[in-house]
Amino acid sequence: MSLSIIIPAKNEENNIIKTYKKVVAKLDRNKINYEIIVIDDFSNDKTYQHLKKIKKKKLKILKNKYPGVGNAIKIGIKYSKKKYTCIFMADASDDIDNLLTYYKLMQSEKIDGIFGSRFLPSSNIQNYPLFKLILNRLFNKFTQIIFFSNYNDFTNAFKIYNSKKLLKLFPLYSNKFDIFLEIPLKFYIKKNSFKIIPVNWYGRKKGISKFVIKELSLNYFRVLYNCLKTYYL
Repeated sequence: MSLSIIIPAKNEENNIIKTYKKVVAKLDRNKINYEIIVIDDFSNDKTYQHLKKIKKKKLKILKNKYPGVGNAIKIGIKYSKKKYTCIFMADASDDIDNLLTYYKLMQSEKIDGIFGSRFLPSSNIQNYPLFKLILNRLFNKFTQIIFFSNYNDFTNAFKIYNSKKLLKLFPLYSNKFDIFLEIPLKFYIKKNSFKIIPVNWYGRKKGISKFVIKELSLNYFRVLYNCLKTYYL
């Protein structure tokens, strides 16, 4: 079994090396066959320079062709060579122990993906901005209702997929953070099997979040509309 980890990075010079080392240490310790694909999304700091200093065969460093985290993710998916693909954020807001749980479950159960939720009773969520949290809960509840789903965290980027099933979702149209809604919704609509588990989330300690609520709201509803047409027609 094998695992591709996609990490989009924009202006993450204070986080990317620490995140990379933490992921590598966890995977090496558990003797997992993996590759890490970092896509630099037009950083104007030293993110790319820091990455280029790492001389590891299991690390692929790519440059995004068009600005936007969605475009970075699409490049990462196409370059993935392993059986499973997981999206992991450069600021280490995702829990590396959960990454290991994802991988072990994908090995042991006949499923196409695992959808982590930060909003289950046993999840641990820290330093989530209140206004963003309220909008998140409202939007995800709305998405749950219109798609008749029991999953409550569609917009969470941190998920793992069977790589072949993931490729079948193309074409993907989102260029920004709405990619993290488009992928799981299309995955769900195509009736792929997935398991829902609690995951942890920790607010970033260094750097600035690239998520802009006002800028992305229309994009999210555009994804919902397009996926609804597919779901009901």
